[in-house]
Amino acid sequence: MTQSIVVQVGQCGNQIGCRFWDLALREHAAVNKSGLYDESIGSFFRNVDSRYDDPTDIPLGTGRGKIRSLKARAVLVDMEEGVVNEMMKGPLKEVFDFQQLITDVSGAGNNWAVGHKMYGTQYKEKLTDVIRRAAEFCDCLQCFFVIHSMGGGTGSGVGTFILNLLEEEYPDIYRFVTAVYPSAEDDVITSPYNSVLAMRELTEKADCVLPVENQALMDIVNKVGNSVPSLKTGKKTFSGLSESMKAGSAITTGEGGMVSKVEERPFDSMNNIVANLLLNMTSSARFEGSLNVDLNEITMNLVPFPRLHYLVSSQSPLYAIADVKLPPRRLDQMFSDAFSKDHQLLRTDPKRSLYLACALMVRGNVEISDVRRNIDRLKPNLQFIHWNQEGWKTGLCSVAPVGQPYSLLTLANNTCVHHTFTELKDRFVKLYKRKAHIHHYTHVDGMELSDFSDSLDCLSSIITEYTDLERQLGSPPPAEPRLKVMT
Repeated sequence: MTQSIVVQVGQCGNQIGCRFWDLALREHAAVNKSGLYDESIGSFFRNVDSRYDDPTDIPLGTGRGKIRSLKARAVLVDMEEGVVNEMMKGPLKEVFDFQQLITDVSGAGNNWAVGHKMYGTQYKEKLTDVIRRAAEFCDCLQCFFVIHSMGGGTGSGVGTFILNLLEEEYPDIYRFVTAVYPSAEDDVITSPYNSVLAMRELTEKADCVLPVENQALMDIVNKVGNSVPSLKTGKKTFSGLSESMKAGSAITTGEGGMVSKVEERPFDSMNNIVANLLLNMTSSARFEGSLNVDLNEITMNLVPFPRLHYLVSSQSPLYAIADVKLPPRRLDQMFSDAFSKDHQLLRTDPKRSLYLACALMVRGNVEISDVRRNIDRLKPNLQFIHWNQEGWKTGLCSVAPVGQPYSLLTLANNTCVHHTFTELKDRFVKLYKRKAHIHHYTHVDGMELSDFSDSLDCLSSIITEYTDLERQLGSPPPAEPRLKVMT
């Protein structure tokens, strides 16, 4: 079994990370009834003897396999200490190792240059040491998961600086990034600058990026809260949801986790959606299954070109059904929903664009025949690029999410991402052509005006590469002439 390290950066990254660890503990508690430390838990947690000042790991297979104290394989970074301090005083405080925290007090001021050029350089040695310490506790380190926002200064700046460090120090370890993109109505006026400057780093340094839009998360939360029809249970409804349905929701609430409902913050529903994305994507690394998908298989099968590694994700169901004895059509509906625009974590419609590849990561009591049947049913309505008509990757994990009989996560390399990137580019250009707020960036040591133009060129080239591929929609280019062999 391999291990992975989660690096959560900035306010957004740490709040999502907090939800991930809370819900991951809930999932393992539902499966691990013996209380023994095994390879499944070891993929993301250490088992330590906390009687010492410097907790020592209790190795597997020593006859002392009982769980003593779990520590998350995590690195927490924020240049404002508020969120991290809150976590260290909350119900999850025992899960985090104080030696894996890096905080400051002043913050990056929503400025990529301050985060990347100033704080990154200032904390480089400490960041390297903390990450190395986390890596040394792993027997077979496979992947780093970096979680951050794109609009803020710490998330975008320090987050991408850490990505550079990981490439330098651990070039053979996969780097997966979950990046939360700001909405058009974002209240941080410089968020387009921060996002575009960060995107150049993501394009050049990450192996795989899962972009998530704030507005798409808000739309999903509103959909779950208002648009789901109530069940005929005789119970009163609240915000369009029956009480039994609401209590069983594993996507937008933390029901059953360590953080109580009273302690939940306003953005926790949105953060839970992203946390569930990570839970479902790593389910094969944490649990057994008949057709597990290793993390390296995601990049191997879904990233045909190194720079085009932005994957559109969707999840279904968005809420838990109270009656777990569902008829088969409910399972088929889950597959249909996962390909609808309402379930995408980007505000885009992949059905109208071109698929380069697609992964279906299913959890629960689902047979491969069910997956094959639904692929055959949905395929006529999906456009795959001509050289990868069978570009499906399927994963089956036997452990379902808590409160649900089964779930589906789709990861698609689809040309529709260029719409999101084009909107971001337009917002960037509106500011940049007036040179608005540029001086806040260029006064930082190491920041040059050329960083803006180079980042814009990088984003434009990504958009061009995706749009060029999309032009093949419905009309593939003529086949290349083959060499004729004379006989």
